[in-house]
Amino acid sequence: MNTLKARPVHFKMGEYINSGYSFLKDHFGDIFVAFLLCCVMSLIPFCGLLAMGNFYRYCRGLRRKEQVNTGDVFNFDNFIPYFVLQLIFIGVFFALYIPMLIFLPVIATGGNAAAVFGIIFVLYILFLVVAIFVLLIKTFYMTALISLGGITDLKTAWKMSTIMTKGNGLTLFLFLFVVSILANLGILACGIGLFFTMPFARVAIYFALEDGMQQIEHDEKEIGTKNGF
Repeated sequence: MNTLKARPVHFKMGEYINSGYSFLKDHFGDIFVAFLLCCVMSLIPFCGLLAMGNFYRYCRGLRRKEQVNTGDVFNFDNFIPYFVLQLIFIGVFFALYIPMLIFLPVIATGGNAAAVFGIIFVLYILFLVVAIFVLLIKTFYMTALISLGGITDLKTAWKMSTIMTKGNGLTLFLFLFVVSILANLGILACGIGLFFTMPFARVAIYFALEDGMQQIEHDEKEIGTKNGF
């Protein structure tokens, strides 16, 4: 078993998108059903991240031609770490939004104080957007580390994810932005296209996460040699 050694990931945005499209095209039926089950499982309280992690693990098994079943998406082995992680996210977001409870009532009163607080409020909204963006980027690899790498200690997964995303903040943002746009392009086809584009977005993200995991398990030279054979 390979030892995971966190290091900054060489992020290959175009490769992930192309690989995701090819993989989805070749296994559309299986992936589509697994994605629907992922959506259903996400309706269960505190199971959204767990469902995504299980979906990525299913994609890995399917890609490796292992004996996998779409029902594997409903796996609760990693429920506790994901449950705690979502509680932390909720706590962080709640803490970030608390100042709004102070700003909005003052702004509603009108007057000079309201104008000053209005400016502060706008600046805080900008800070809030940046803070959420940074949090999402820093935690990008945590689902892969938990579901694909077996790292269930959240402190360790957080530290590893922050190292892996180092220097890739803008690239990751562009990748998620592009994938989000592609995911919603299905709306143009009377909504039917979403049945293809939304699973595609998740599969593209899976390839990004899988490649990140491969890079911390092997160096680039080893990966190239392995793929060459």
